[in-house]
Amino acid sequence: MAIGTVEFDLSMVNPDTGLYNTARLYTIDGVNNVDGTPRELSIGQLVMAICLQRASQLENGYDDPVTGEHVNGIIDLMNNIEHVSAQLEAMTTIESAIIEEFQNDTSGHSKALNDIAIETGQTAVELLRELGVLDEYQCNVSNTAQTAENILYDEFITKIESKMDEKNSFNQKTMIELQSLTNKRDQSYDMVSNVLKSLNTVLVGIANNT
Repeated sequence: MAIGTVEFDLSMVNPDTGLYNTARLYTIDGVNNVDGTPRELSIGQLVMAICLQRASQLENGYDDPVTGEHVNGIIDLMNNIEHVSAQLEAMTTIESAIIEEFQNDTSGHSKALNDIAIETGQTAVELLRELGVLDEYQCNVSNTAQTAENILYDEFITKIESKMDEKNSFNQKTMIELQSLTNKRDQSYDMVSNVLKSLNTVLVGIANNT
């Protein structure tokens, strides 16, 4: 929908109701009277209702009527970024602890995995398994030393850093998408503002001519 000034024919507006005297009235899903019947809207009110509905969808997301899948909105994307950022912070902590202990003891990084507790309530092993850095066998061995033996140090650090790069890339793409949705939402509010200004101009013009 193009954003711009909406012009009205002054002679068509009822100064008491703000509705068009001769224009067609419209209804839209979700905009009802107190008794639940569809509310009749002028073209200006219709545009505002559609824009506000669109802005709400952009903010909160919506379920696709065809596929039934949820389409992410601004709030969803912000939550995703927050979640991934927490994972990145946790992986940075894990990597630092492994490197520090490995420098002192070549089997120390298995101890670091078991000792680190993540703020989300996960252990380092649980988080790394969820992210695919560790496989089921490596996480389920009974002897913690076997975890160190089955994962070469350099390969293990490389896996962590690769996953961190992947998460950083995801956040960057999400930020771009978030900015796009934010711009579209702001355009919807701008349209509402333009319609209100135009209606006000019409009513002021009518008042000055009476």
